Amino acid sequence: MEKINLVSGMRSTGKLHLGHYMGVITNWVKLQDEYNCFYFVADWHALTTKFDKTETLRQDKLDVVLDWLACGLNPDKSTIYFQSKVLQIAELHILLSMVTPNNWVERDPTLKDMVKILKSKNEDNSENMPQMSYGLLGYPVLMSADIMVMNGGIVPVGVDQLAHLEITRDIARRFNNIYKTELFNEPKPKLTEIPLLLGVDGQKMGKSFHNDIKISDDEAATSKKIMQCITDRSRARKDDPGHPDKCEVAFKYYQAFADSETVNQVENECKAGKRGCADCKRQLGCIINNKFAPIREKRQELQKDIDKVYDIINDGNKKAALEAEKTMKLVRDAVNI
Repeated sequence: MEKINLVSGMRSTGKLHLGHYMGVITNWVKLQDEYNCFYFVADWHALTTKFDKTETLRQDKLDVVLDWLACGLNPDKSTIYFQSKVLQIAELHILLSMVTPNNWVERDPTLKDMVKILKSKNEDNSENMPQMSYGLLGYPVLMSADIMVMNGGIVPVGVDQLAHLEITRDIARRFNNIYKTELFNEPKPKLTEIPLLLGVDGQKMGKSFHNDIKISDDEAATSKKIMQCITDRSRARKDDPGHPDKCEVAFKYYQAFADSETVNQVENECKAGKRGCADCKRQLGCIINNKFAPIREKRQELQKDIDKVYDIINDGNKKAALEAEKTMKLVRDAVNI
Protein backbone atom coordinates (compact mmCIF):
# COMPACT_ATOMS: atom_id res chain seq x y z
CA MET A 1 0.00 0.00 0.00
CA GLU A 2 1.40 3.37 -1.06
CA LYS A 3 2.25 5.70 1.79
CA ILE A 4 0.39 9.00 2.16
CA ASN A 5 2.39 12.18 1.64
CA LEU A 6 3.00 14.08 4.87
CA VAL A 7 4.25 17.67 4.67
CA SER A 8 5.68 19.88 7.39
CA GLY A 9 8.19 22.69 7.59
CA MET A 10 10.10 24.94 9.92
CA ARG A 11 11.23 28.51 9.48
CA SER A 12 14.96 29.04 9.01
CA THR A 13 15.65 30.44 12.46
CA GLY A 14 19.15 29.03 12.87
CA LYS A 15 20.21 26.62 15.60
CA LEU A 16 17.18 24.94 17.15
CA HIS A 17 16.38 24.70 20.84
CA LEU A 18 14.98 22.09 23.20
CA GLY A 19 11.45 23.34 22.58
CA HIS A 20 11.81 22.46 18.88
CA TYR A 21 13.16 19.05 19.85
CA MET A 22 10.31 18.16 22.20
CA GLY A 23 7.53 19.84 20.28
CA VAL A 24 8.34 18.94 16.69
CA ILE A 25 11.46 16.95 15.87
CA THR A 26 10.84 13.88 18.04
CA ASN A 27 7.42 13.53 16.42
CA TRP A 28 8.82 13.97 12.90
CA VAL A 29 11.34 11.19 13.51
CA LYS A 30 8.54 8.79 14.52
CA LEU A 31 6.39 9.68 11.52
CA GLN A 32 9.14 8.77 9.04
CA ASP A 33 8.24 5.08 9.16
CA GLU A 34 4.52 5.65 8.72
CA TYR A 35 4.29 8.25 5.95
CA ASN A 36 6.09 9.53 2.86
CA CYS A 37 7.51 12.56 4.64
CA PHE A 38 8.48 15.90 3.11
CA TYR A 39 10.25 18.19 5.58
CA PHE A 40 11.29 21.63 4.36
CA VAL A 41 13.21 24.62 5.66
CA ALA A 42 10.86 27.56 5.09
CA ASP A 43 13.32 30.23 3.97
CA TRP A 44 10.72 32.18 1.96
CA HIS A 45 8.52 32.32 5.02
CA ALA A 46 11.45 33.69 7.00
CA LEU A 47 11.55 36.70 4.68
CA THR A 48 8.01 37.74 5.64
CA THR A 49 9.32 39.15 8.91
CA LYS A 50 13.10 39.32 8.29
CA PHE A 51 13.33 40.53 4.69
CA ASP A 52 15.82 43.21 5.77
CA LYS A 53 17.96 40.90 7.91
CA THR A 54 19.28 38.18 5.62
CA GLU A 55 22.97 38.29 6.55
CA THR A 56 22.82 34.94 8.34
CA LEU A 57 20.02 33.33 6.31
CA ARG A 58 22.19 30.76 4.50
CA GLN A 59 23.92 29.66 7.70
CA ASP A 60 20.59 29.61 9.54
CA LYS A 61 19.16 27.24 6.92
CA LEU A 62 22.14 24.94 7.20
CA ASP A 63 21.97 24.95 11.02
CA VAL A 64 18.35 23.82 10.91
CA VAL A 65 19.22 20.85 8.71
CA LEU A 66 22.24 19.95 10.84
CA ASP A 67 20.01 19.80 13.91
CA TRP A 68 17.37 17.75 12.06
CA LEU A 69 19.90 15.18 10.90
CA ALA A 70 21.62 15.00 14.27
CA CYS A 71 18.27 14.37 15.97
CA GLY A 72 17.36 11.49 13.69
CA LEU A 73 15.72 12.69 10.48
CA ASN A 74 16.85 10.15 7.90
CA PRO A 75 17.27 11.28 4.27
CA ASP A 76 16.70 7.66 3.19
CA LYS A 77 13.22 7.84 4.72
CA SER A 78 12.32 11.52 4.35
CA THR A 79 12.77 14.22 1.74
CA ILE A 80 14.61 17.16 3.30
CA TYR A 81 14.71 20.34 1.23
CA PHE A 82 14.83 24.11 1.07
CA GLN A 83 11.50 25.73 0.20
CA SER A 84 13.17 28.26 -2.13
CA LYS A 85 14.72 25.49 -4.25
CA VAL A 86 11.31 24.14 -5.28
CA LEU A 87 10.14 26.84 -7.65
CA GLN A 88 6.88 25.02 -8.28
CA ILE A 89 5.78 26.22 -4.83
CA ALA A 90 5.98 29.82 -6.04
CA GLU A 91 4.10 28.95 -9.23
CA LEU A 92 1.31 27.27 -7.31
CA HIS A 93 1.21 30.14 -4.85
CA ILE A 94 0.44 32.54 -7.71
CA LEU A 95 -2.33 30.33 -9.09
CA LEU A 96 -3.87 29.76 -5.66
CA SER A 97 -3.78 33.48 -4.92
CA MET A 98 -6.07 34.01 -7.93
CA VAL A 99 -8.84 31.87 -6.41
CA THR A 100 -8.45 32.75 -2.73
CA PRO A 101 -10.85 35.45 -1.44
CA ASN A 102 -9.05 38.27 0.31
CA ASN A 103 -11.20 38.03 3.45
CA TRP A 104 -10.12 34.39 3.91
CA VAL A 105 -6.54 35.57 4.20
CA GLU A 106 -7.27 38.54 6.44
CA ARG A 107 -9.09 36.46 9.06
CA ASP A 108 -6.66 33.54 9.00
CA PRO A 109 -4.96 33.00 12.39
CA THR A 110 -1.67 32.19 10.64
CA LEU A 111 -1.47 35.75 9.36
CA LYS A 112 -2.46 37.18 12.74
CA ASP A 113 0.33 35.18 14.38
CA MET A 114 2.86 36.49 11.86
CA VAL A 115 1.75 40.07 12.47
CA LYS A 116 2.31 39.53 16.20
CA ILE A 117 5.82 38.28 15.48
CA LEU A 118 6.53 41.34 13.34
CA LYS A 119 5.24 43.67 16.07
CA SER A 120 7.25 41.93 18.78
CA LYS A 121 10.43 42.36 16.77
CA ASN A 122 9.79 46.08 16.38
CA GLU A 123 8.20 46.94 19.73
CA ASP A 124 11.24 49.00 20.75
CA ASN A 125 11.00 51.03 17.55
CA SER A 126 7.25 51.56 17.23
CA GLU A 127 7.60 54.88 15.42
CA ASN A 128 9.19 53.09 12.48
CA MET A 129 6.92 50.04 12.57
CA PRO A 130 6.88 48.64 9.01
CA GLN A 131 3.52 48.22 7.34
CA MET A 132 2.33 44.76 6.44
CA SER A 133 4.00 43.70 3.21
CA TYR A 134 2.28 42.03 0.26
CA GLY A 135 4.38 38.95 1.03
CA LEU A 136 3.22 38.79 4.63
CA LEU A 137 -0.40 39.21 3.59
CA GLY A 138 0.02 36.22 1.28
CA TYR A 139 1.66 34.06 3.96
CA PRO A 140 -1.38 31.77 4.45
CA VAL A 141 -1.64 31.11 0.72
CA LEU A 142 2.07 30.34 0.44
CA MET A 143 1.69 27.99 3.40
CA SER A 144 -1.12 26.25 1.52
CA ALA A 145 1.04 25.99 -1.59
CA ASP A 146 3.77 24.30 0.48
CA ILE A 147 1.33 21.54 1.39
CA MET A 148 -0.66 21.29 -1.82
CA VAL A 149 2.31 21.18 -4.19
CA MET A 150 3.20 17.82 -2.63
CA ASN A 151 -0.52 16.98 -2.56
CA GLY A 152 -0.06 16.35 1.13
CA GLY A 153 -2.70 14.18 2.69
CA ILE A 154 -1.44 14.59 6.26
CA VAL A 155 -0.05 17.59 8.14
CA PRO A 156 1.15 17.18 11.75
CA VAL A 157 -0.28 19.95 13.94
CA GLY A 158 -1.12 20.67 17.54
CA VAL A 159 -4.73 21.30 18.55
CA ASP A 160 -4.03 25.04 18.64
CA GLN A 161 -2.91 24.94 14.99
CA LEU A 162 -6.03 23.31 13.52
CA ALA A 163 -7.35 26.64 12.29
CA HIS A 164 -4.05 27.22 10.46
CA LEU A 165 -4.68 24.13 8.36
CA GLU A 166 -8.32 24.94 7.65
CA ILE A 167 -7.51 27.61 5.05
CA THR A 168 -5.50 25.03 3.09
CA ARG A 169 -8.49 22.68 3.11
CA ASP A 170 -10.74 25.56 2.01
CA ILE A 171 -8.41 26.57 -0.83
CA ALA A 172 -8.03 22.97 -2.03
CA ARG A 173 -11.81 22.54 -2.03
CA ARG A 174 -12.36 25.84 -3.86
CA PHE A 175 -9.76 25.02 -6.52
CA ASN A 176 -11.34 21.61 -7.12
CA ASN A 177 -14.81 23.16 -7.40
CA ILE A 178 -13.80 25.97 -9.76
CA TYR A 179 -11.86 23.75 -12.14
CA LYS A 180 -14.15 20.71 -11.91
CA THR A 181 -11.41 18.40 -10.71
CA GLU A 182 -10.54 16.16 -7.78
CA LEU A 183 -6.86 16.98 -8.07
CA PHE A 184 -6.12 18.18 -4.56
CA ASN A 185 -6.52 16.31 -1.33
CA GLU A 186 -8.07 18.20 1.54
CA PRO A 187 -5.16 17.56 3.93
CA LYS A 188 -6.08 16.04 7.26
CA PRO A 189 -4.42 17.02 10.52
CA LYS A 190 -2.21 14.56 12.34
CA LEU A 191 -2.89 15.72 15.87
CA THR A 192 0.08 15.78 18.18
CA GLU A 193 0.22 16.61 21.86
CA ILE A 194 3.00 19.13 21.65
CA PRO A 195 4.46 19.69 25.12
CA LEU A 196 5.08 23.37 25.83
CA LEU A 197 8.66 23.66 27.02
CA LEU A 198 9.14 27.09 28.55
CA GLY A 199 12.35 29.09 28.45
CA VAL A 200 14.60 29.25 31.52
CA ASP A 201 12.79 32.44 32.62
CA GLY A 202 9.36 30.82 32.56
CA GLN A 203 8.30 32.59 29.36
CA LYS A 204 7.82 31.10 25.91
CA MET A 205 11.12 29.63 24.74
CA GLY A 206 12.61 31.51 21.81
CA LYS A 207 15.89 32.64 20.31
CA SER A 208 14.81 36.28 20.29
CA PHE A 209 13.93 36.11 24.00
CA HIS A 210 17.44 34.90 24.93
CA ASN A 211 15.91 32.25 27.21
CA ASP A 212 16.45 29.11 25.17
CA ILE A 213 18.79 26.14 25.43
CA LYS A 214 20.12 25.10 22.03
CA ILE A 215 20.23 21.47 21.00
CA SER A 216 23.84 22.14 19.95
CA ASP A 217 24.93 23.99 23.13
CA ASP A 218 27.95 22.46 24.82
CA GLU A 219 27.82 21.02 28.33
CA ALA A 220 29.10 24.16 30.04
CA ALA A 221 26.59 26.44 28.31
CA THR A 222 23.73 24.04 29.02
CA SER A 223 24.61 23.70 32.71
CA LYS A 224 24.94 27.47 33.07
CA LYS A 225 21.52 28.07 31.51
CA ILE A 226 19.90 25.35 33.60
CA MET A 227 21.15 27.09 36.76
CA GLN A 228 19.14 30.14 35.63
CA CYS A 229 15.88 28.17 35.53
CA ILE A 230 12.98 29.50 37.56
CA THR A 231 11.93 27.09 40.32
CA ASP A 232 9.48 27.38 43.24
CA ARG A 233 9.33 31.12 43.99
CA SER A 234 7.68 30.50 47.37
CA ARG A 235 10.63 28.51 48.70
CA ALA A 236 13.06 30.58 50.81
CA ARG A 237 15.51 28.04 52.27
CA LYS A 238 17.07 24.81 51.08
CA ASP A 239 15.32 22.70 53.73
CA ASP A 240 11.89 24.29 53.24
CA PRO A 241 9.31 21.84 51.87
CA GLY A 242 9.08 22.44 48.12
CA HIS A 243 6.14 22.44 45.74
CA PRO A 244 7.05 20.69 42.46
CA ASP A 245 3.68 21.69 41.00
CA LYS A 246 4.69 25.33 41.52
CA CYS A 247 8.19 24.85 40.11
CA GLU A 248 7.77 26.93 36.96
CA VAL A 249 10.55 25.49 34.81
CA ALA A 250 13.03 23.06 36.36
CA PHE A 251 10.60 20.32 37.42
CA LYS A 252 8.86 20.48 34.03
CA TYR A 253 12.26 19.86 32.44
CA TYR A 254 12.66 16.81 34.67
CA GLN A 255 9.28 15.54 33.46
CA ALA A 256 10.37 16.07 29.86
CA PHE A 257 13.87 14.57 29.97
CA ALA A 258 14.29 12.33 33.04
CA ASP A 259 13.03 8.78 33.56
CA SER A 260 9.98 8.23 35.79
CA GLU A 261 12.05 6.88 38.70
CA THR A 262 14.17 10.04 38.80
CA VAL A 263 11.11 12.27 38.49
CA ASN A 264 9.45 10.54 41.46
CA GLN A 265 12.63 10.78 43.54
CA VAL A 266 13.03 14.49 42.80
CA GLU A 267 9.38 15.17 43.57
CA ASN A 268 9.44 13.33 46.90
CA GLU A 269 12.75 14.82 48.09
CA CYS A 270 11.62 18.31 47.09
CA LYS A 271 8.36 18.02 49.04
CA ALA A 272 10.27 16.73 52.07
CA GLY A 273 12.80 19.57 51.96
CA LYS A 274 15.65 17.12 51.39
CA ARG A 275 16.89 18.72 48.18
CA GLY A 276 17.70 22.31 47.43
CA CYS A 277 16.89 24.00 44.15
CA ALA A 278 20.56 24.53 43.24
CA ASP A 279 21.38 20.84 43.72
CA CYS A 280 18.26 19.94 41.78
CA LYS A 281 19.32 22.08 38.83
CA ARG A 282 22.85 20.72 38.86
CA GLN A 283 21.48 17.19 38.51
CA LEU A 284 19.08 18.37 35.81
CA GLY A 285 21.97 19.84 33.83
CA CYS A 286 23.73 16.46 33.90
CA ILE A 287 20.57 14.66 32.75
CA ILE A 288 20.06 16.99 29.78
CA ASN A 289 23.74 16.90 28.82
CA ASN A 290 23.70 13.08 28.89
CA LYS A 291 20.50 13.03 26.85
CA PHE A 292 21.90 15.24 24.11
CA ALA A 293 25.52 14.04 24.13
CA PRO A 294 25.08 11.59 21.20
CA ILE A 295 23.05 14.15 19.24
CA ARG A 296 25.71 16.80 19.72
CA GLU A 297 28.44 14.35 18.79
CA LYS A 298 26.60 13.45 15.59
CA ARG A 299 26.15 17.13 14.75
CA GLN A 300 29.88 17.73 15.13
CA GLU A 301 30.60 14.80 12.82
CA LEU A 302 28.20 16.23 10.23
CA GLN A 303 29.92 19.62 10.43
CA LYS A 304 33.24 17.98 9.66
CA ASP A 305 31.79 16.61 6.40
CA ILE A 306 29.63 19.56 5.38
CA ASP A 307 29.79 18.60 1.70
CA LYS A 308 27.86 15.45 2.56
CA VAL A 309 25.19 17.55 4.26
CA TYR A 310 24.85 19.73 1.17
CA ASP A 311 24.59 16.56 -0.94
CA ILE A 312 21.67 15.47 1.24
CA ILE A 313 20.00 18.85 0.83
CA ASN A 314 20.59 18.95 -2.93
CA ASP A 315 19.21 15.43 -3.34
CA GLY A 316 16.19 16.43 -1.28
CA ASN A 317 15.69 19.58 -3.36
CA LYS A 318 15.65 17.47 -6.54
CA LYS A 319 13.27 14.85 -5.11
CA ALA A 320 10.93 17.55 -3.85
CA ALA A 321 10.98 19.37 -7.20
CA LEU A 322 10.15 16.14 -9.06
CA GLU A 323 7.21 15.46 -6.75
CA ALA A 324 6.04 19.06 -7.07
CA GLU A 325 6.28 18.95 -10.87
CA LYS A 326 3.95 15.94 -10.96
CA THR A 327 1.35 18.05 -9.20
CA MET A 328 1.95 21.15 -11.29
CA LYS A 329 1.47 19.34 -14.59
CA LEU A 330 -2.02 18.40 -13.42
CA VAL A 331 -2.63 21.93 -12.10
CA ARG A 332 -1.64 23.54 -15.41
CA ASP A 333 -3.93 21.20 -17.30
CA ALA A 334 -6.80 21.94 -14.92
CA VAL A 335 -6.33 25.72 -15.27
CA ASN A 336 -5.70 25.46 -19.03
CA ILE A 337 -2.54 27.52 -18.71
